[in-house]
Formats: sequence, C-alpha cells, structure tokens
Amino acid sequence: MEIRQMRYFMEVAEREHVTEAANALHVAQSSVSRQIFNLESELGVDLFIREGRRVKLTPIGKIFLARVKQAMNMINEAEREVKEYLEPEKGTVRIAFPISLAAHVLPTAIYAFRERYPEAKFQMRQALYRDLIDGVIQGEFNLAMIAPVPEEEKKIKQKILFTEQIVALLPIHHPLAKRSTIGLRELKDVPFVTLPEGTVFREIVLRACGELGFTPHIAFEGDDIDALKGLVSAGLGAALMPEVTLVDNIPQSTVKIPIVDPPVTRSIGVLCPTQRKLLPTEQLFYNFLSDFFAGGQYARR
Repeated sequence: MEIRQMRYFMEVAEREHVTEAANALHVAQSSVSRQIFNLESELGVDLFIREGRRVKLTPIGKIFLARVKQAMNMINEAEREVKEYLEPEKGTVRIAFPISLAAHVLPTAIYAFRERYPEAKFQMRQALYRDLIDGVIQGEFNLAMIAPVPEEEKKIKQKILFTEQIVALLPIHHPLAKRSTIGLRELKDVPFVTLPEGTVFREIVLRACGELGFTPHIAFEGDDIDALKGLVSAGLGAALMPEVTLVDNIPQSTVKIPIVDPPVTRSIGVLCPTQRKLLPTEQLFYNFLSDFFAGGQYARR
C-alpha cells in the first residue's frame, strides 16, 4: 500500500466521483482508477460501489476511510515535525475554536504570538463543543480552545487559561437597564432569549437559574450568539452572555450589566491530546497561551 494510493482513495471518497477527484489531484483519470483498482486488489475487498460516473463507499470502505484518515494525519504530522524541529518559530499551528472565542480571545492571543514569532502560521477551524473534544482525540487537530473547559477525559489534557464573567444583556428601555449590577434572581420573570437545546452555554444558564430555585421563561431561541444579540436589540427579551462576546461590540439599543449574588462564570481553556505529542510550533503556542493569560497580558489589552 502506497501513500499515493491512500491520497487518491481519500479524494475519490470525498468527491464520490473519479473524474472530479482526478481534476483536484491534477492527474489523469486513468491514473486514479488504476491506483484504486490496485488498492482494492491488494486488500481483497471492494471499497466503492460504482454507479455510472459516480461512486459510493461500501461499508468496509467507510471503515477503511476512517483508518486511512488517521494514518494520513500521522504521516502529515511526521513530515511537519521534521520540518519544524530546527525552526519551530516558522511552523504551523492547527487549532480549533468555538464561535464565542472567534471575535476576540483567540485573535488577540494569535496577534500577540505573531508579534513574537512573525513567521508562524495558523490553520484555524471553527467547531461545535463536542466536535472540539472529538477532533483532538481523533487527530483532526492537536489544539482546541474551548469554553467551558470539560471535565476530565482519558485522551485529552485540559488547561484552564482564565475564568470569565457571564453578564446580562438587556434592551435599553428595560426597567432594569439603568442598574449598575443585577442579581440573577431579579431576572426570574423576565423573558429570556437563549441558544437551542443541547448547547453547552444554555446548560450553564439553566443550571445557574436552577441553583436559585427557578427555571427561566425562554421566549425565543437563536442559533448563535449574534442571533441572541439581535433578539435583545429588538426588545424581545434578556440574555445571559459570555462577557468576551461583548468586548467592543455591545449591540445597538442594549446595555450590558454585570450579574452578582451570585456571579455566573465559565472557564476558558485549551485542550491537547494525551496520546500524541504536540508538534514543535504547537508546543510553542501552547506554552505561550499559558503565559499570556496567566500573566494578565490579555486583561490589559
């Protein structure tokens, strides 16, 4: 089995079309077909079901694809590790992140890192909460910033970088809008706008309210943080928001008010695998993140 065969196989599996895969690979269609035929002959199984010009993976083909992806990730990492060994400050960091950290937290850290290492490169991917954890475990990426930091899992190492406040976002004409602080219990009868069921931040909101003995009245749901801002701006309800999502970006016709008695917080941290070593540039960035947030540099920006 050759690396070339695995790369051709992955491209055909992704596109479900031999001609399109050949075009993407910049090789002749006959070359792709021949390599796939040789691979199937060597394995003794059919990896694809042929349907005219299109192809689809067989059940065993799907299993094989998952293993090939893992193998290619390891090969690609080995190539990068060799290149980065001598000059880690010029390598590439693959990192994933949730949308709530996209506007300020991660860009601020990357900007500061590139001030120190201007030739470092980044491959960034946005993902949902569980996908961030699974992506680190499965090798899709080696680093992920995440909020909140999950409980211990066997195949990942978690590090809390800092803890942020959850604040209330209210329509500007709301009766509580002129307060300097708000007790969470004071929002008991206020219509809430929240993220959909199953999202981790919604669980934080419900748990905080539940600890005070009430369930918030959820009037509207939005698919993301920006949608919640729009709903509050339109006067349709109040929202609890991660404070980092409102840095330099408080929506028109709304006010941000700290929550006290009790304060509501969430942890922000970074994940990395326990069963793989970070590549040199990624290790450099991981160490930088720890120093950057622990030293209070982030807070001063």
